[in-house]
Amino acid sequence: MKKIATSMLALSLLLPFGLFANGAADKTGAGNGKVTTIKVWTEDRHDLDYVQQKVEEYNQTNTDNIKIELTAVTENYKNMIQLSFQSGDAPDVVGANALPLNLFADTGILMPLDSYINNDETYKKVNEPDTHKYEGLNYSKGNTYWVASGMRSGVRVIYNKDMLKAAGITEVPRKLSDYIDMAKKLTASGNGKTYGIGFTSSSPFERLLEMSAQCSGIFYYDYENGKYDFSGYKPILEQGRRFIAEKIAYPDQLQVDMMRAQFAVGTFGLWSNASQEAAVFTTQIPVKDFEWAVAEVPTLTGKVEGALQVTPAKGWGIISNSKSKDAAWKVIKFFQSEDFLKGYLEKGYCLPITSYMDKIIDKSKIGRLADFSLLDYESVYPQPPVVNISGDDYRTALWNCVMGYKSIDDTITDLNKRYNEALERDIKSGSTKRLVIKKYNSMKPNAGSFEYLSK
Repeated sequence: MKKIATSMLALSLLLPFGLFANGAADKTGAGNGKVTTIKVWTEDRHDLDYVQQKVEEYNQTNTDNIKIELTAVTENYKNMIQLSFQSGDAPDVVGANALPLNLFADTGILMPLDSYINNDETYKKVNEPDTHKYEGLNYSKGNTYWVASGMRSGVRVIYNKDMLKAAGITEVPRKLSDYIDMAKKLTASGNGKTYGIGFTSSSPFERLLEMSAQCSGIFYYDYENGKYDFSGYKPILEQGRRFIAEKIAYPDQLQVDMMRAQFAVGTFGLWSNASQEAAVFTTQIPVKDFEWAVAEVPTLTGKVEGALQVTPAKGWGIISNSKSKDAAWKVIKFFQSEDFLKGYLEKGYCLPITSYMDKIIDKSKIGRLADFSLLDYESVYPQPPVVNISGDDYRTALWNCVMGYKSIDDTITDLNKRYNEALERDIKSGSTKRLVIKKYNSMKPNAGSFEYLSK
């Protein structure tokens, strides 16, 4: 009875958000024989038009008698996958790049792909998996669980050029205090009708202030000493409080697409997010009535002293209890084929991550994605130890400080205590290891010598 109830719950949560791309069963594939349906889940929305079109083509033309059933799960994605796995209703293939490996690989939900990868020279040529193994991100304990198809840039400032011009502002400041002053000027010039900046309710700290901290050389994990340390965020939080205390920001923090829509109609002038916004503001929620542009995030001093986190994107994994693993791999090969990726990248859905595809694509076709081209100080950060904390995670806790709900000093003390107690506890239990990087360089976080310690 529990299994049935769980399955019904999963179905009731999933269907309102599903987008299915199904070919007619009697026309699926160019081969003869029984059709194998491969269920694919993704949480991405900005690229669905292209992905659905290519899936429909694949369903009509592939000679392996495979039919892809594509579903967009736009809420509670991680929980939905875990729930479907537990109830035996999981998809075969999932978009895996946002799934933490300690929850999805170490628990056996995702399966290693190495045996498939190592036997496929074409896949390796196009996707360069050996070059893009990131410990704790897509690679763990000698196993590869997914390979990125592209790369999402670090956060940028996206701004309404017309609004800035009307306020007499000619450029976006690089110093955080000056940036906040600019936002305040924009709000004042809006006379209660428009605002300087907007924040979403979905991870608001991450989308600007955390990345300003990174570029200021501030990070929440001390790689050299192998412990968590949130102390460096204090000046960032003190500045960030101004957005709320001085009533600079749009007063509502809504779901991300709702805030994107508010930016697109000119409700506020400053918005922060990564390169996926290129497609959002040209196709998904197009900006029509003003000119928008992209600038680098501000830092505490105006100088860059740390790397800006860039994110490997669009990776696909296989759920371990799939009954059609070979067919599932063929679907991943399709999603990461040269033909699929060429069109995907040229439409500006993400930046190329491999040198092979970087040379293949026509960069004159990528449109506004060119505005998000990688900066020389962008990098993939090593994954800090994943720990099981009690209470709010650090992004929620730090945003509560920005909102003025919590003391900055008390919150930092609490985060240091909770995260390091969890780290010691989880190391002792064997569920994680302490990461130490000798000669750590904040501008090049993947350089240095890596050690994983059991104490």
